[in-house]
Amino acid sequence: MTGIRGAAAAAAATVCLVAPLLVGCNKSSEGTPVPDDVATSTTDATETATAGPTTDPGTVSGHPDFGVVPTSTTPIPAGTVTCAPGERPPVAVVAKVADSMAPVITVAVPDGWSMQGGSGDIGAQLSGPDGMSATVTIMATTLDPQAAFAEYADALTADAAVSSLSVLPAELCDYSGQKLLGAVSNTPEDATEFVDRVVHVWTDSRNYLVSVHTEAPTGTNGFDPAATQLTADFEVRIP
Repeated sequence: MTGIRGAAAAAAATVCLVAPLLVGCNKSSEGTPVPDDVATSTTDATETATAGPTTDPGTVSGHPDFGVVPTSTTPIPAGTVTCAPGERPPVAVVAKVADSMAPVITVAVPDGWSMQGGSGDIGAQLSGPDGMSATVTIMATTLDPQAAFAEYADALTADAAVSSLSVLPAELCDYSGQKLLGAVSNTPEDATEFVDRVVHVWTDSRNYLVSVHTEAPTGTNGFDPAATQLTADFEVRIP
């Protein structure tokens, strides 16, 4: 399980959401098409029209299955590094949580960023210049990879009046994974862009959803290279 599997970036899905009128505008270049979902409602209590979402094979509530691979439950000895990047980063943060069965994650840190531990499901928090930040979360899940990714993606945009979301396949070694890119805002002045890497990890006892969430005010100089480094392939160690 130690070999690095490159993410097939040829397939992508894009979803744009606007509230209170919710419009799903999706596209895919390869793989499973993502359905266009439209839900509308009127202020007239006697006339409400709702077009429910459709689910194509290979999707969960319209979320694509890009980067989803079979989960291996082969026994793993304690202390095993099941995935390691081809080149170790010069600066990295080790993210771990109180759950003794949770995987330990080592993530590359851009120059000039500070780092600290977290609490609960947060394994590490990082701060960069100009309002840039990142959070590493390690959370137990009973969901399969695609359902876990769909739930995570929904949470990213749930509270925003306007949002956009693109999905790319991003397997990590033999683990299912996706990269999520987009933006959220309630007004033009508070728009925030994000890049996330989510990976579904089996640890010989249970499944965990590992996420690296990066964000910055939209248009921040230097965010793209920083987010790319933070969401690159990372080390996974089974405790």
